[in-house]
Amino acid sequence: MKKINIAVDGFSSCGKSTLAKQLAKQLGYVFIDSGAMYRGITLYFLNNAVDIQNSEQVANALKNITLRFEVNDALGKSDLLLNGNNVEAAIRTMEISNKVSPVAAIEAVRTFAVAQQQEMGKEKGVVMDGRDIGTTVFPSAELKIFVTASVEERVNRRYLELTAAGTQVTKEEVQKNLLERDAIDSTRAVSPLRQATDAIVLDNTFLTREQQLATALNWAQERTK
Repeated sequence: MKKINIAVDGFSSCGKSTLAKQLAKQLGYVFIDSGAMYRGITLYFLNNAVDIQNSEQVANALKNITLRFEVNDALGKSDLLLNGNNVEAAIRTMEISNKVSPVAAIEAVRTFAVAQQQEMGKEKGVVMDGRDIGTTVFPSAELKIFVTASVEERVNRRYLELTAAGTQVTKEEVQKNLLERDAIDSTRAVSPLRQATDAIVLDNTFLTREQQLATALNWAQERTK
């Protein structure tokens, strides 16, 4: 069967990352974690004392960064390589978490990341999730899935995820945060969240993870024949 690229987009806490990872594992594809890429860039900036307020320094630093993913068969996932070095553990620290948002908001960084993502997709066999994958990153992807779920279900999923991790939070706080993120993602000037015209909508409000995966796998298999 031929290899294809699969774009998975959707709002926060709709299950798109879970679906993308499962799809990649089942198909033997590379899962591209766009968030990890911004973390990798942040790590490089920190290690090289790049002033993110200085556009010249940012531009020069980006010229020296190469990002790619490789399948980690032992863990069943993809690890990020920064300039050929596995930095999966280094990018998951609290220091990176606290600094990645302002880095990811820089237009030059987003432009750079999209170019890297598109380069990764040239050989096909890629599953990537995000908010602008089917519209900006992989507009020619053979399969585009727009994942959605009711606000109530998304809030409940996020609430259970946070409380299971020991975070003290109310459902009202979770809903306020999700709706604010939805608004920001949908209205930002650079690569806003929107459904591609040729995307298939997957409403998983009442689906199990297994049912969601089975549906998406069927779509993928139809396009690889």
